[in-house]
Amino acid sequence: MDWLSENLWAGWLGLSVVLGTLELLSLDLFLAMLAGGALVGAVTALLGGPLALQIIFALVAAVGFLGLVRPSVVQRLHSGPTLKVGADALIGKRATVLRELTHNAPGRVKIGGDEWTAVPYDEDDRIEAGEVVDVVQIKGATAYVLRAHRLGS
Repeated sequence: MDWLSENLWAGWLGLSVVLGTLELLSLDLFLAMLAGGALVGAVTALLGGPLALQIIFALVAAVGFLGLVRPSVVQRLHSGPTLKVGADALIGKRATVLRELTHNAPGRVKIGGDEWTAVPYDEDDRIEAGEVVDVVQIKGATAYVLRAHRLGS
């Protein structure tokens, strides 16, 4: 083997570093995926693979990274946290029943620091004052609640 074929891994590694550095300027995650392919080429060269195999592995890895890894990473980076505001923010919260709840006679619950008109989500349920409930739905100004399950019950 000659010097060039023994040190081809250094060329692949250099290409990977250059592509990774250029990625810092573009921030598209395109060049980072190509840099990953170049790293696969470097590993193949270190393991003694012929140049043709190095190129094939580098291309397959780069295309794989572009098609499989990049879309999910871009989606995660571009999706922000879901912000619940208004009545939607109350769904899943715990509340305390202030006045008995039946489906035919709405009562009152305290959710956080606010009082709400509430009815049981289950039409046949009757929930006494003082019980803890979970808010499952808000329709208009009425909270629909279910009994909160306690551990061990």
